[in-house]
Amino acid sequence: MGVTSSSTLPNTIYCSTLQTSTKPTTSFILKTPTNPISFTSSFLPLKCGKVDINDTQDETSLKPIMGVENMNPELLQKMVYDSLVWCSLHGLVVGDKNVKKSGIVPGVGMVHAPFALLPTSFPQSHWQQACELTSIFNELVDRVSLDGKTKKVDDFTRRLLDIHSKMLEINKKEVIRLGLHRSDYMLDDQTKDLLQIELNTISSSFPGLGCLNSIWSFSRNLLNHYGKELGLHPGRVPENAAAAQYAKALAQAWKEYNNYRLALCLNRAVILIVVQTEERNMYDQHWLSSILKERYPFLHSTDNWFLVLFSSCTVHTCRGGQAVAVVYFRAGYAPADYPSESEWRARLLMECSSAVKCPSISYHLAGTKKVQQELAKPSVLERFLENKDDIVKLQKCFAGLWSLDDSKVVKDAIERPQLFVLKPQREGGGNNIYDNNVREALLKLQDGSEEQAAYILMQRIFPITSPMFLVRDGICHQDQAISELGIYGAYLRNKEKVIFNDQCGYLVRTKVSSSNEGGVAAGYGVLDSIYLS
Repeated sequence: MGVTSSSTLPNTIYCSTLQTSTKPTTSFILKTPTNPISFTSSFLPLKCGKVDINDTQDETSLKPIMGVENMNPELLQKMVYDSLVWCSLHGLVVGDKNVKKSGIVPGVGMVHAPFALLPTSFPQSHWQQACELTSIFNELVDRVSLDGKTKKVDDFTRRLLDIHSKMLEINKKEVIRLGLHRSDYMLDDQTKDLLQIELNTISSSFPGLGCLNSIWSFSRNLLNHYGKELGLHPGRVPENAAAAQYAKALAQAWKEYNNYRLALCLNRAVILIVVQTEERNMYDQHWLSSILKERYPFLHSTDNWFLVLFSSCTVHTCRGGQAVAVVYFRAGYAPADYPSESEWRARLLMECSSAVKCPSISYHLAGTKKVQQELAKPSVLERFLENKDDIVKLQKCFAGLWSLDDSKVVKDAIERPQLFVLKPQREGGGNNIYDNNVREALLKLQDGSEEQAAYILMQRIFPITSPMFLVRDGICHQDQAISELGIYGAYLRNKEKVIFNDQCGYLVRTKVSSSNEGGVAAGYGVLDSIYLS
């Protein structure tokens, strides 16, 4: 039975299965007449998170850190100019929303990614805490994904749960499980605690632009040139190898799949990345593709790396083609990614296949805000983790999270809406509800309708603010800003063997303190690095 998109684009990638029954297929096949994407680049091996201050520059000779308020105007102008040149030369770019084809055709309508001129000061103790939490959260996601219990949810999440239920009905087991996650945190100004904002288990963005030749290298380069004048040491900016580590995890998952499916020819199995139809952040994805080609030549000896549009994936029965070893989703997390039933059928097909999904439907659901809220309840973590120290570490970083079934908390939020955030089951930024809008939304939801299940209430975090220089569209703005730290993690398991469970790098997003939303791709925040203090 065929599944065909409502629209066919040039160089459409054709997918098929070896079987057409409703049971799990033996493999997921991809056939393409041409491969329109090719990247080459060189990267140095980096150890993620390493802090190196053993430079020739003596740290004790540095001046006190120069305040933003008294920055020399001539120095500032030169730094901004040099920074814009560096971004242009090193690929720290995104698509320009004002250019029609910027999110479709690579190289058309590029602008520098919005960035913070100087890295954000961040306590080294909290940095270490966030890094140590990563492997615990990775393991937690894996264990939660095996739990079949569900709660009331919104319509979109219900469609995801329908796929999950079908996998349970046919007893579909994910022998190889791969997770590329990002846990986001903020430092609370009052308590100085590191509190988790959310845990992303699908489409964890910016591993490419956040490291290597991008924002991390940008910060190091800037401080190498201006560090003495600013009183800042480049070695205090931790190394960041998120893209390289993600590529390593994907390549290892490819190897595990081929070891598991011995009948497949290694040179025919591919890694498939699923992207949105228009993606201004495509270069972040291309960095990952480039690293895979550079470091893992066995993956692209027959062009075994493809980008496929979720909405143009045509599924039909055919012979030949290439087996898909790994499906990496950079789409599929929002209702807009499923404009018709064709996309839902394509998602179901991928889930039924023996390909390694990143994430699988169960991993995807484990990262929803409703699950985050459930895990914050007393004694819930004990269902999934045995190590008491690990449980204490996780609980310490949990902010207050509540269901709308909690009438006492809802009443408090109506009376003091400025202390809460109302969050829907959505990803991608621009969805949360703040201040008086929290009260208005809760009053509308008090009728006991099922729509309540689409939201959770979260304690509002008031992070530390500091004066920053933020650069967007070639213009430098000075403002009070707040930052959010995201820690990337990778987890790979084959049956009972954990092959990979580690912290992979980090992402810092900074925004003006008056803004409620912070997504870079959504237009609210800028990319940043951290300066360990």
